[in-house]
Amino acid sequence: MQLDEQSQPLSAELIELEKQLALTLTRDQFRLSQRLQRLKKTPPTAADYAEQLASLTHGLTQSTQARQQRAAQLPKPGVDTELPIFARQQEICQALQDHQVVLVSGATGSGKSTQLPLIALQAGFGTGGLIGHTQPRRIAARSVASRIAEQIGTPLGTDVGFKIRFADQTSERTYVKLMTDGILLAETQTDRFLEQYELIIVDEAHERSLNIDFLLGYLTRILPQRKHLRLVITSATIDTHRFAEHFSTPTSKVPIIDVEGRSYPVDIQYLPPPIPLDDQSVTDLEDHVIDTIRSLAATDDGDMLVFLPTENDIRS
Repeated sequence: MQLDEQSQPLSAELIELEKQLALTLTRDQFRLSQRLQRLKKTPPTAADYAEQLASLTHGLTQSTQARQQRAAQLPKPGVDTELPIFARQQEICQALQDHQVVLVSGATGSGKSTQLPLIALQAGFGTGGLIGHTQPRRIAARSVASRIAEQIGTPLGTDVGFKIRFADQTSERTYVKLMTDGILLAETQTDRFLEQYELIIVDEAHERSLNIDFLLGYLTRILPQRKHLRLVITSATIDTHRFAEHFSTPTSKVPIIDVEGRSYPVDIQYLPPPIPLDDQSVTDLEDHVIDTIRSLAATDDGDMLVFLPTENDIRS
């Protein structure tokens, strides 16, 4: 009984520290929570109790201040009003606040890839941890990161960065991190519960690659243990209902938000391959593309989008 009377004032202090846990960075919460639990089991009369208490208080204070600094510098960019997703902006923001998993279905041109991270920032996400945004391919991760950084108005690698194989252009200041599905899956080896992330966007989930399927399965297992982690899944096909059923629980249904696509009239013209020279049995693909671009440039000064079969062809 004497121990209870001595520990009573300190127990109140520990309760205050426990409340402060929710104000720390997500990457620190589990570690600090474990230290707090150990301290609760340590008798206040122990020789190192005061030292442990001071160390824990210092750690909580540092992490809380870091989160406050991120909140003060949080960018609040506007969503592109010309994109169809702008009309569903408020609905998506509310869904992120009310549900742990949100599914966004939108056809090509809806703006979901570039605008969803901006909507998440407007909803206040990014202060406690990163907004992770996956893309199936490296080129897409780089280009989407560049576009989002351009909209925010900051250099790539500061508020918005990307991480792909052999390249990591992120910093401590980064709020939105673009990466491939494989990179996020690899990070689970060192960050088991993906604690550095406050919100994760799995883009183009309808492609159903092995990395995407493994990643969705892994996220299904850790979501119940990370109650405050938000997951957004985007898909451009009718598979949205299957995704929703997979992540729904008896007490919580996953909302599906449909966003209209935006399309333009397209004229299809077929250009026959040029006749190869005597010393060439097959016309080089690169020369054919260049000839096509030259012929189009002579008739129109608009932009061009070229689709090629491999990444090597694209770089060439």
